[in-house]
Amino acid sequence: MHFNKHYALANAGSHAFLSASKYAWLNYDEDKLDAVFSTSLAAEKGTRLHKLAADLIREGVKLPRSEQTLNRYVNDAIGFRMTPEQILFYSDNAYGTADAISFRQERGRMKLRVHDLKTGINPASFSQLDVYGAFFCLEYRIKPFEIDMEWRIYQSDEAHVQMGDPDVITHIMEKIKIFDKRINAMRLEAAGL
Repeated sequence: MHFNKHYALANAGSHAFLSASKYAWLNYDEDKLDAVFSTSLAAEKGTRLHKLAADLIREGVKLPRSEQTLNRYVNDAIGFRMTPEQILFYSDNAYGTADAISFRQERGRMKLRVHDLKTGINPASFSQLDVYGAFFCLEYRIKPFEIDMEWRIYQSDEAHVQMGDPDVITHIMEKIKIFDKRINAMRLEAAGL
């Protein structure tokens, strides 16, 4: 038997919506299929919007002033001279990509800003931004009590602002260190070392 070659699919590493490896769709009715597929389309749109926003920020291209989520996010990130899509790395077990980040002096004190673009409808939590703050402090050996921190979540045409809490960030940093060591120990144990 000579099997058909599907080079474009194999090289792209893509997966079909109705794939064998994600066979839960076998139990869907049409309403469930519609809901899951709509969620999938929304996630794809979110990915495209994040890429567009990052490109606009990198190029310094502001959007028309408006209350729209994307416009506010892009314009604020450009105004604060932020870096889009920045990886924050502590270890192979603990890292993430901040949508937009900056660390510079404001009013005589160093300030960490992390902005997050949310394209979905589910309410967002500042916990994700707290973790980015902890990753940043760990990677760059910054003490949370020696800087100011501001988090912003852009969602549903609103910008939610919260100041980063040094106590919370310090707690997260310690948890990351402990969990990272534990994961590494479990990896060695699993490898028989």
